Amino acid sequence: MQKRSNTQQRPLSEIPVAAVPGVGTTKAKALRKIGVETVEDLLYYFPRRYLDRSDIRAIKDLEVGTDATVVGRVVSAQIQRGRRSRFVLTLSDGTGFLQCVWFHGLQFLPKAFNKGDQVAVSGRVGMFGHFFQMTHPEFDRLSAANGTPVHTSKIIPLYPSSQALDRAQLDSRGFRRTLHACLTTFGARIVETLPDEIRKRQKLTTLRYALQNVHFPESAEALRHARRRLKFDELFYLELLLALRRKVLERGQKGLVLRQVGEKTRELVSRLPFELTPAQRRVLREIYADMRSDRPMHRLLQGDVGSGKTVVALVAMLMAVENGYQAAIMAPTEILAEQHFLNIRSFLQELDVRVRLLIGGQSAAERREILEEVASGEADIVVGTHALIQEGVTFAKLGLVVIDEQHRFGVVQRRLLQEKGPNPDVLVMTATPIPRTLSLTLYGDLDVSVIDELPAGRKKVRTVWRPAEKRGAIYNFVRDEVRKGRQAYIVFPLVEESEKSDLKAATESYERMKESVFRGLRVGLLHGRMPNAEKEAVMRAFKSGEVQILVSTTVIEVGVDVPNATVMVIEHAERFGLTQLHQLRGRVGRGGEQSYCILVAYEPISDEAKQRLETMVKTSDGFKIAEVDLRLRGPGEFFGTRQHGFPALRIADVVHDYGLLVKAREEAFRLIEQDPHLTAPEHQRIRDHFLRHYRERLDFVKVA
Repeated sequence: MQKRSNTQQRPLSEIPVAAVPGVGTTKAKALRKIGVETVEDLLYYFPRRYLDRSDIRAIKDLEVGTDATVVGRVVSAQIQRGRRSRFVLTLSDGTGFLQCVWFHGLQFLPKAFNKGDQVAVSGRVGMFGHFFQMTHPEFDRLSAANGTPVHTSKIIPLYPSSQALDRAQLDSRGFRRTLHACLTTFGARIVETLPDEIRKRQKLTTLRYALQNVHFPESAEALRHARRRLKFDELFYLELLLALRRKVLERGQKGLVLRQVGEKTRELVSRLPFELTPAQRRVLREIYADMRSDRPMHRLLQGDVGSGKTVVALVAMLMAVENGYQAAIMAPTEILAEQHFLNIRSFLQELDVRVRLLIGGQSAAERREILEEVASGEADIVVGTHALIQEGVTFAKLGLVVIDEQHRFGVVQRRLLQEKGPNPDVLVMTATPIPRTLSLTLYGDLDVSVIDELPAGRKKVRTVWRPAEKRGAIYNFVRDEVRKGRQAYIVFPLVEESEKSDLKAATESYERMKESVFRGLRVGLLHGRMPNAEKEAVMRAFKSGEVQILVSTTVIEVGVDVPNATVMVIEHAERFGLTQLHQLRGRVGRGGEQSYCILVAYEPISDEAKQRLETMVKTSDGFKIAEVDLRLRGPGEFFGTRQHGFPALRIADVVHDYGLLVKAREEAFRLIEQDPHLTAPEHQRIRDHFLRHYRERLDFVKVA
């Protein structure tokens, strides 16, 4: 009793997991390694799946070629030696025998089973001799040989496990025992966090009922209600963060008021070598409305590759300059920053606007000169990379911050650039279309503008998927296009795990192409390890037409703009992600001529890679591609690396639970509109939960 008496008044988030009966030093240590340190952590360690006894098949009723779940007792477990050793587990359920075969894990599998254990296995049914067989099935031990089943209801929870957890007797069976003890001891102290009005409006069960039934479901219906409540909670607190962030932005310091649309801005628009699209003009009106208000602009500008976001950003930057402020644009790579610098400078060269470039690798003297111009205000527009947010970079009067390819930066980096000025307007841009499901989460604190049409005269890029054996014909096609006066990219993958071999493959292919495949044509090479000056020289030569075929790694993925390039050949296309493939395709089709994207794939090709390639062939709509990419990769990995500050979701899924996400968002934003600081007595538990779990994760949200 002493173990529990000291915990009577403490919240479950402060009670160590060792307070749960049956959790000794060994188990507590194993649990801490997976992030379970408190009683609350244990309650929120959810099952990975459930075993529904109503779906269990008798061995005698199995059908070859189908997937099935079987529960039986271990008859034998042994390693069979031979040319290829294997571990064979034989189960019986009284109706027949099932052999389970594993060719891997022979060092630990024999220790995992004892004769008489009750085990559940799931997998594809085959036949070997007279026995049904499963190869590498999933398995869970339900009870020990000499024990009694710890859970005998229809629905059995199965928990994530590992060898280390198994050694601490925390397989699924051990977790069920531990959670049963936890709920028996502490279940009555689970505190409801949602107000009754929200629960009733959204038809949500109590938190205590949800946690009880997510671990020990009374029925399939009870489990559905339990999971819905817990998913809602996750999505609600995520949206609460964004609602609080929006309220802080709205009620924070006064923003800059930039009312003037000056002569230089009008002249820039009239001098453009193309007409702004209706979508670009609509977005500019939205941006101007933000800039002329006294509320700081916080706007996300979405647009597919080639839609003209940079021109829109340039007009906004020039408006800031004509109102007496400086503008800064931050890009994720030096190549993209350099291209922005060259394009912006060429557009503004006759308008008496000072544009400077700040990147790493510049000489000390050059950097000192640029920093002095930025600090004095002599530099009107500053283009750069992460170098812009380093210490020592001081702006005289920063009025507008533009961040390109926002998903490459974290929230903190965005804020560091904002803090270089007196509450400047912020415009973040992305050419990676963001599905609505994610825009409601990752960017729910921003106003969103979308450029949803391409400039007039653009033709759809014809995309095909070809096997590697067709490379000869593909390269002949490239040669024919170049002879017509066009240019081409040939892109090779470059990933961290095999960077050296990838780079070698790209370099060797370049040498071969230059000497034989495209002999007589001007071939250039571009990769990320080249010195900046050399990279810039190659890109300049390609843009001018001096280089006809550019062999490159993915360094040209974003921002490179050569209208005369009409062919994009992507080698080993099966190794690229969907978003990356779409970005690479966007490097062609930027002029008036018909363009082509050829995806060269090498066997073996996974099912997921086939889906990616088929999607690229079927559609050029970046938003449709983004939805497929999101389904394939999941929200956590959609941007390659998780955004700083985006909380991990343990049970909810923003793709499959989109309807619930919308409801959670409505409730969160309504609540913050009514009670911005969560000070009302009926919201105290929400405030406590929020501050306990989210304040440190997202330090840019302040609750006064």
